Amino acid sequence: MTVQLPRTFTFRLAVTYMSVFGVSVLLLMSFIYWSTAAYMARQSDALIDAEISGLAERYDLLGLAGLMSLIEERLSRQPTGLSIYLLTTQGHSRLAGNLNRWPEAPEDPAGWIDFQLYTDQSAEAQVHLARARRFALVGGFHLLVGRDISPLIAAKERIATTLAWGLVLTLALGGLGGWWISRRMAQRIETINRTSREIIDGDLSRRMPLQGTGDELDRLAGSLNQMLDRIQTLMEDVRRVSDNIAHDLRTPLGRLHNQLDSLRGDLLHKGMSTGAVDQALAESQGLLATFNALLRIARIESRARTEGFAPIDLAALVSDVVDFYEPLAEARRQMLNFSAVPGMRLSGDRDLLFQALANLLDNAIKYTPENGHIAVTLASVDNATAELSVADDGPGIPDAERGHVFQRFFRLESSRTTAGSGLG
Repeated sequence: MTVQLPRTFTFRLAVTYMSVFGVSVLLLMSFIYWSTAAYMARQSDALIDAEISGLAERYDLLGLAGLMSLIEERLSRQPTGLSIYLLTTQGHSRLAGNLNRWPEAPEDPAGWIDFQLYTDQSAEAQVHLARARRFALVGGFHLLVGRDISPLIAAKERIATTLAWGLVLTLALGGLGGWWISRRMAQRIETINRTSREIIDGDLSRRMPLQGTGDELDRLAGSLNQMLDRIQTLMEDVRRVSDNIAHDLRTPLGRLHNQLDSLRGDLLHKGMSTGAVDQALAESQGLLATFNALLRIARIESRARTEGFAPIDLAALVSDVVDFYEPLAEARRQMLNFSAVPGMRLSGDRDLLFQALANLLDNAIKYTPENGHIAVTLASVDNATAELSVADDGPGIPDAERGHVFQRFFRLESSRTTAGSGLG
């Protein structure tokens, strides 16, 4: 039986775990991204504030000329344009810096401005994003200090891309790990299920396999094996008791039957009635048949009859059984039909197979009404399996009772008035 992994509990548990794990990793990586981006933005703003403080102190010490000299000096050391400076008059006329005019972007209450920065005035100019802060100097002058934040944005994008790929890789590895674990677990559970089905089918010697890991499944398998050992011991004890009873009582019953038969002969010789003795003989014969059946079943279940296996022509065997019961069917005005595929052979015990088919035909004749039909068919299935069926017009077995007909001594309520022991 193939394990349908998506329908197993372990697979659903792995999917549930991966869903929770994926959401958790997504939230964690989102937190890492936003906290890192916020930290980088704060650091950039802190550098701008530090530069403003330094320039304001220089202005207080050296005046406007000293401030303009310091701005030009810093710009000369940073030709890449990473830092932004603009010193203007109260009317925003440019005095110093690397911006030609005051940005047109809106300014927040703290003086921060986010705007676009063009590298040059040509058609191939690149647009960068910049962030700056305005600072009012004594004397009505305005100082704008900022930074090109395009590298910061690029770093954020790289971090986001790295975290996204990390999330994908984590989920992929986690999914593969969950699939492998669930598959391993499903295989172990399926091994237990397969062994259970073999035990249900009658192989009571089978036991649950142990992996030697000592985990929950190993402990469960060990407990089941102990339970099966106990059940097998109890069943063997019950079978042994019933077999011993059948064996021990068969001999005295045989002697009783012989004595009744001798008594019947004496009564006939004296011309006396033998009705009561005949009834006792019939009852003793039935008891002997029951005990013989018990012993025969015991030999079958103990595999003691396998040494008598030999090649058997199934068609010939079934034909012999049908020929044996055909007169009885004719006496009950029943139509007994037989069809078989010739050449089908197997290795088995001919006597036991004969008895099994005889039981089926005996029941069919017993419960089929007069003028009924009984069909015995031997067919081949896939050229590898023989299928023998006995069909009749009898009342059949109710659906609710079909699961019990193979139990020992079980008989339908409608058959209680008919001779039999439930062993056929």
